[in-house]
Amino acid sequence: MRLLAKFSLIFFVVFGLGLSAAAYFFNGMLHRSAREQVLYQAELMMETAIAMRTYTNDQVRPALEGDAQSRMQDTSADEVFRELCARKGYGTGKPVFRPQRVPAFAATEMFALLRTKYPDYVYKEAALNPTAPRDRAVDWEEDILKEFRAHPDKKPFAGERDTPLGRSLYLARPMRAVKGCLECHSTPDKAPPEMIRIYGPSNGFGWNDGEIIAAQIVSVPVTVPAQMADRAFRSIVTLLFAVGLLTLVVLDLVLYFTVIRPVSLFAARADEISKGQMDVPELPVRGRDEISMLAAAFNRMHRSLSTAMKMLE
Repeated sequence: MRLLAKFSLIFFVVFGLGLSAAAYFFNGMLHRSAREQVLYQAELMMETAIAMRTYTNDQVRPALEGDAQSRMQDTSADEVFRELCARKGYGTGKPVFRPQRVPAFAATEMFALLRTKYPDYVYKEAALNPTAPRDRAVDWEEDILKEFRAHPDKKPFAGERDTPLGRSLYLARPMRAVKGCLECHSTPDKAPPEMIRIYGPSNGFGWNDGEIIAAQIVSVPVTVPAQMADRAFRSIVTLLFAVGLLTLVVLDLVLYFTVIRPVSLFAARADEISKGQMDVPELPVRGRDEISMLAAAFNRMHRSLSTAMKMLE
């Protein structure tokens, strides 16, 4: 095997071992990073839902109630309209009920629209005693709620669970009842008649101020961060392999011009001298590196051998 091929093989083996070690560490790092990124997106979606709840509670709800009350005070309203308003709860001292004025409804509907672009993310405000049946907690969500209730100071946390479609990653955050919620959720007699008609008198009542009544949960399949990490891993490995291959070619070229070619020239001159051709030109000496020192030593040996041969003749 020629010297250049040996060096190339050594470089290739060393680079392969280095690439394997780097790939091992990069794979684990990328999976952790992708998981953190997905959880960050889930947290951002939670904050968006909270912002939507706040907007609905602070602006939409007062606007709807103010509009209803102003219409009730309009002297031009006929008796039929007044009776209809009374049935809805307007002017009775009870809060006006519209699903759009409920913060939880607004947040859930907003997230449903958001899922058209992010279909893998699922948002739910899971509750043990919800108003809307779709918000009722299932078994694993009940465990999260019980954990929050048993530890009121517990911060939001992430976890994984098994599902029929594979493992799922979730982020959970507790939700507490505030005074504004008790206007409709304390006892059925204080709730708007329309709310009782839609959801019944047994759903979403008995809440207390400051009580943990639900948990915000954003779920996403574990395959989502895994696919993100795998795509990034393939890109990095491909890039590293391309850079390594280019580096190997450059190293071979540098090695050829700085080591292999001078050594090959030494070998060719030595072969000529060994055959009795003493009139070959001396090797060029450039610089003060080991190759130049070897060339100078070879030239001195050539001159000494030529002198010795002449003396013998």
